[in-house]
Amino acid sequence: MSLKGVDSSLKSIAREFSRLEAEREMIIKGSRDVTTICRKAIGDIHGGKNKESMEKLGNANTLLVKLRQLNPSLRRYLVPPETEFVEAYTLYNILNRTRLPSQGSLNVEDGSYLLGLLDAIGEVKRLVYDSIRRGENKRAIELFDDMEAIYLALTPFAIYDHLTHGLKKKLDVARVLVENVRAAVTEDVRRSEFIKAVTNLSDRLPSPKKDR
Repeated sequence: MSLKGVDSSLKSIAREFSRLEAEREMIIKGSRDVTTICRKAIGDIHGGKNKESMEKLGNANTLLVKLRQLNPSLRRYLVPPETEFVEAYTLYNILNRTRLPSQGSLNVEDGSYLLGLLDAIGEVKRLVYDSIRRGENKRAIELFDDMEAIYLALTPFAIYDHLTHGLKKKLDVARVLVENVRAAVTEDVRRSEFIKAVTNLSDRLPSPKKDR
């Protein structure tokens, strides 16, 4: 029995596996870099550093473009960094009151897009609480409306959790976040309306006469 055909096949497979392993390591390292850059961009967004955040997102996109040129069978390793990229871009657009990015404009996988939008809800929650602390009630309501709209738009996708791992879990987390923020915003609005009513009543009441 000759193993000549087997030996040549095994050598070919070994070369392919070696190449794939090298590209896999490149993607894993590149993914970490993209994730780090995007997290720093999110920090800049919260800090009001729009220019710096966009520069970082541009760098992250450049890295993602390079990583997508590697073997298509390794694209699953790009879901985490793409998710972070979508989250950061969505947060930037919400904060600046511009149209949310489409999947095509970001050139990400289906699952990455859905998961990134859901993750952005948690970051918007921070913006809502910051607005409440600053007494910006209208702004807090607008931001809450944004996070609720994203959640409601993605709720139907819960049935596809088997296709995008973690989707249902993130939807469950988003639901809790939306309900908690709704309660906080409602309480803040009621408190503001109460204070306003008391102030108006005080203005209408006659000033007490001073004792002579």
